[in-house]
Amino acid sequence: MREPGRGFGVFHEPVLLKEVLDLLAPRPGKVIVDATVGTGGHAEALLSLGATVVGIDQDPESLGVAAERLRDFGERFRPVRANFRRLREVLNELGLEKVDGILFDLGLSSWHLAHPERGFSFQEEGPLDMRMDPENPVTAADLVNSLPEREIAHILREYGEERYAARIAWEIVRNRPIRTTKELASLVARCYPPGRHRIHPATRTFQALRIAVNDELSALREALPQAVEALRPGGVLCVIAFHSLEDRIVKRFLREGARSGRLRLLTKKPVRPKAEEVARNPRARSARLRAAQVPQLPSP
Repeated sequence: MREPGRGFGVFHEPVLLKEVLDLLAPRPGKVIVDATVGTGGHAEALLSLGATVVGIDQDPESLGVAAERLRDFGERFRPVRANFRRLREVLNELGLEKVDGILFDLGLSSWHLAHPERGFSFQEEGPLDMRMDPENPVTAADLVNSLPEREIAHILREYGEERYAARIAWEIVRNRPIRTTKELASLVARCYPPGRHRIHPATRTFQALRIAVNDELSALREALPQAVEALRPGGVLCVIAFHSLEDRIVKRFLREGARSGRLRLLTKKPVRPKAEEVARNPRARSARLRAAQVPQLPSP
């Protein structure tokens, strides 16, 4: 048996792996849903410790990689192509009323960044796509080339928290059509004042467009209540977020659940990666893990 989380790091190193395993406590007999299975990093570790894993992903390419990577685990790995906003429907189709744990590892994976033809990376030339699900009819190019200036500025401001949203939107409209990632990244960079910047100027614009194309925040809001309903007493929900918009949604949801008595918080503050993990895997730098448990039923 491979060491949990190792062997396929070339695709995507799972973030906060030890912390996730400590919280979900996988073992034989447990059923855990990896609602964003990607190329299978967290799932491999959960399976290696004996759990059965339902791996959900809307991207058929990364799901295919996960299925191949995890084929030695046989029927204990059950890949499902779906958006996690359909979580309850997926579990019903599999005949699973309740499960023991659910993991959401949100955001963009290194797999997507490594494939410039998918259009997620501003550092590589590619089509301005950004669809997690290739059957989604709307691409990033559709948004930047068709929306009014005001709507583009709203997307950049709301989903990217971009301070230069109005200026970037103005430039986009006056330089349309924009077809490639490099075209857009160069245009955004021109909207920033000269000098060194902590992150690449295009980072927030690409984040905002990706969120808008994939309707990510609405999907998260829809999925979280379904996840709680799907957990049996004692079941654990873990969510790894990578930016403040996602984390704010998760934080509020878990706190409201704790106030109502439906959840018990397992993380009073978000768990952040240790310095050695960030040094090994820079993607982990902005990760924030929050977790909660459905209370155990009182003993009769």
